[in-house]
Amino acid sequence: MMKIKPLITTISIVVVSASATAFAATADSTRTLPVRTADSMPSIAKKVSLNVQESRAPVTAAKPADRMTQLIDSKQKTKPSAPAATADNMSAEELTRKDEQSDRTDDMSEGQAVAAPSDVSSIDSSDPLAFELPDSEKRQDFSDDPTIKNIEDKDGKRYTTLNLSNYATQVNDAVWSPSMKVNSAMTIKMQALLDWNHASPGPIDGGWGMNSKKALINFQTMKGLPATGKMDQKTWNALVKNIAANKPVLVTYTLTEDDIKTNFAATPSGSEAKSKMKGLYYQDIKEMLGERFHMDVRYLDKLNKNKTYTAGETITVLNTREKLNQRINRVVANKADKTLYAYNDDKLVATYPTTVGSDATPSPKGTFKIINKVKMPWYKATVGEGAQKKIHMLPPGPNNPVGVVWMGMSKPSYGLHGSPVPEGISRQGSAGCVRLTNWDVLEVYANIENGATVVLN
Repeated sequence: MMKIKPLITTISIVVVSASATAFAATADSTRTLPVRTADSMPSIAKKVSLNVQESRAPVTAAKPADRMTQLIDSKQKTKPSAPAATADNMSAEELTRKDEQSDRTDDMSEGQAVAAPSDVSSIDSSDPLAFELPDSEKRQDFSDDPTIKNIEDKDGKRYTTLNLSNYATQVNDAVWSPSMKVNSAMTIKMQALLDWNHASPGPIDGGWGMNSKKALINFQTMKGLPATGKMDQKTWNALVKNIAANKPVLVTYTLTEDDIKTNFAATPSGSEAKSKMKGLYYQDIKEMLGERFHMDVRYLDKLNKNKTYTAGETITVLNTREKLNQRINRVVANKADKTLYAYNDDKLVATYPTTVGSDATPSPKGTFKIINKVKMPWYKATVGEGAQKKIHMLPPGPNNPVGVVWMGMSKPSYGLHGSPVPEGISRQGSAGCVRLTNWDVLEVYANIENGATVVLN
């Protein structure tokens, strides 16, 4: 686990209006996409606390198949389907094990998130933590990098409900009633409604797991309802109150040339190898689309079996939320709840699943302030100790250790930031910081004030 030392060097930040230095305590995680395919994705789960059932007659299932596998494409009904599985697509135990394996192979001993220096020559070379960027990296300008636009910009992109599968149509038509039983169509609609109401369930995956249950409880709290974590008529009415009755959950999207031509590159292991990359880009188009549409990549993959992801091809994706447009002047990061609560004065306006420190590197408790905000931060990784110490500067990108946003706190070395592993949020540990999905941290970034209060408890 990394040890964080104060950043001695003064670095001029060119991304924000105010000059500030950002530094973070975080663990480096590399996402390996080959394990997240439709074949390896467990089937969509059942959870007894969600009392839902489909409004249509169920498809007869002679085989032990989940509802999504049966309905996702009517042409494939004769094919064998996956066996039933537990609620989360990836269990907490599995994610914890992967994180521990990553920690064992991680070569970083320290790290700080920093904005790109405007003048490398101003860095004091006598400072043991100073770095010298390679010539190729000095020329890198990430101000026009498409990553942020890929995640948060829906303008100009065409979404339709044409040629949707039977499964997607059933999701869009699902309406809750007290007599309903558990099913995947209603589960996806519930996750989407929570996302639309800014009670984020994290990556939407069709499984009613930890983050979805938290999101439902958080939504009920926001609306002044009993926070039971179970669906009832009042909760359903509140979920759909400000949503157009005909707003579809699943839509079709036609891939563009710009989508295909986005920079993609496998994320190497080890800080030195990462520092030689032009950017820590998305590893492939599925990873990019997963973040754009707030979806677990395995669910995206399962919705779009046999797709080649080429320009002009139509795929099925989630219809994501509108902008929050709420002032955030206070956030509370609760380690026990694994939730970030966002307030406008005393009004709770949004909630997000989060990772707040770990047992080995707990976050400090107390009240602090946001002192700087940086999009597309660089990451200054220290490897080794003493005479063996080396500094590597990792370029920005969604697979940067702190994701696409860093918001530094008045407590040195701590902040709110994104993550290269969205499916691990609330399950993995962090080295003391508050970690969110890239799309959730961008929503906070867009609405939070410099000087906003941060409560860690």
